[in-house]
Amino acid sequence: MIMPQFVCVKDFEKHALKVLTPNVSDFYKSGADDENTLKWNKEVFRKLRILPRMLRDVTKVDITTTILGEKISMPLGIAPTSLHKMAHPDGEVATAKAAEAAGTIYTLSTGSTCSIEEVAKAAPNGIKWFQCYISNDRKLALHLVHRAEKAGFKALVLTADSPRLGNRRNELRNDFKLPSHLKYANLEGYKSRKDDKYIAQFFDPSTTWDDIPWLKSQTSLPIVVKGILTAEDALIAVKYGADAIQISNHGGRQIDGVPAPIEVLPEIVKAVGDKVEIYIDGGISQGTDVFKALALGAKMVFFGRPVLWALACGGEKGVKDLLELMRREISLTFALSGCSSLKKVTRNMVRHESKFSHL
Repeated sequence: MIMPQFVCVKDFEKHALKVLTPNVSDFYKSGADDENTLKWNKEVFRKLRILPRMLRDVTKVDITTTILGEKISMPLGIAPTSLHKMAHPDGEVATAKAAEAAGTIYTLSTGSTCSIEEVAKAAPNGIKWFQCYISNDRKLALHLVHRAEKAGFKALVLTADSPRLGNRRNELRNDFKLPSHLKYANLEGYKSRKDDKYIAQFFDPSTTWDDIPWLKSQTSLPIVVKGILTAEDALIAVKYGADAIQISNHGGRQIDGVPAPIEVLPEIVKAVGDKVEIYIDGGISQGTDVFKALALGAKMVFFGRPVLWALACGGEKGVKDLLELMRREISLTFALSGCSSLKKVTRNMVRHESKFSHL
């Protein structure tokens, strides 16, 4: 089959929604309740204006960066999303290989359909992070952490916004269950192998900040606390030993009505300063979005759903094509804004539309 030409994320999404079953596409695209937050994640970016600088030498544009001590080819990585084999038979292995080829970070979800070890073997030279929870089964949680550590993963991404699963109406309407031919690969051997209800119970509503020092005592890997939306919690995360913070609302899938991450980014950056690195995910769909997040103080940007759409469109090649498309868009945005490197991207280059309301 001749694949259509994809020139933007929306093209990948449109094609993916044609080839995926409604049950799968609804799972991937759904948000919580009325999906207001899901909508805001993208809409807020459209309200931010870029103020480019002119007559600067952009013959060479360098978009490389360093994250937790690792050289990264561009300031865009892959956020954790689950169940990749629903999009393509190669699943997370294909995604990890594409990220390795692109020289950027891939974050593997606890709820993946390829195991930690399979991903490590497929992309041995890639920069891989493992998304984890402090579950109510502490032994299982540590077992997963130690497997990731042994397999050469470079960081743990501790999801802090999921004491329970959010209310996703499409999943309820479809009575979503893991397809019978798939499994939660990291949990094989446990009673949870195919039990979706147990997966929901994997989250522990009794988890507190005190569990972060405990987790740090059990691993040598740096810990990124993901799901922060307030300056207060960002400072607490730093106090309790977070090595980095990822501002996120879980793709709008947990609680509806919370702000888009880009809305709270400036105040969190102001509160935290340079104490730890600050990352962001949510609503990223083009190179200008990445530029805006960097200008407002993010050190690294991540996206999730676009990767699933690309995976559905062509497996590893689809994700490679997406990452290269985004690389070109980011580099072009830098050049057209007068920025030859990340150091040239400054706060005064992005302004909210309300600042122009006097016109």
